[in-house]
Amino acid sequence: SLAIIGMILAIVGLFVIGPSMTIIVGVMNIGVSFIVKNGLLPLLAVFMEPIKVLFLNNAINHGIIGPIGIEQTKELGQSIMYLLEANPGPGLGVLLAYCFYSKGGMKQSAPGAAIIHALGGIHEIYFPYVLMNPLLIIAPIVGSAAGILVFSIFNAGLVATPSPGSIFALMALAPKGGMIGILAGVAVSTA
Repeated sequence: SLAIIGMILAIVGLFVIGPSMTIIVGVMNIGVSFIVKNGLLPLLAVFMEPIKVLFLNNAINHGIIGPIGIEQTKELGQSIMYLLEANPGPGLGVLLAYCFYSKGGMKQSAPGAAIIHALGGIHEIYFPYVLMNPLLIIAPIVGSAAGILVFSIFNAGLVATPSPGSIFALMALAPKGGMIGILAGVAVSTA
């Protein structure tokens, strides 16, 4: 029965899930392009953070934001687009809040998760912390929007996609003289 169920799920994935995801990514690409063209980058956080928490962060980063960033890098030598999804600040802020204000097992596991997230660049580790308390999604949205605003003010950007999105990767891919804006944006989004 497992083989039959697997075959049915594969067929559903091929003919239903795949085309659905193609449509969703296409619509998201149109929305992101509109927001970028109109200079409303902090508004992207409203859409990006909830989608990230549903484990679609790589689809956003490599399917939508990355190609736009590549075009900007060809023209300008850097792109702020690489900082939008890879910024570890919003997730670090959530994990630090759990470190200081939660109780029990979540308080004990949050410091290790914060280290893995910020230094290792594994953003997926903070998603369950948000999913356990869905109202908490407001914090990474606001943090991300604030970070994007700071990145914009400092005209910050990276020269390539940071993968994984650790603070070390962001620092390594910062253009000459661009480190302060990047670190300021991460710090503001964490706070």
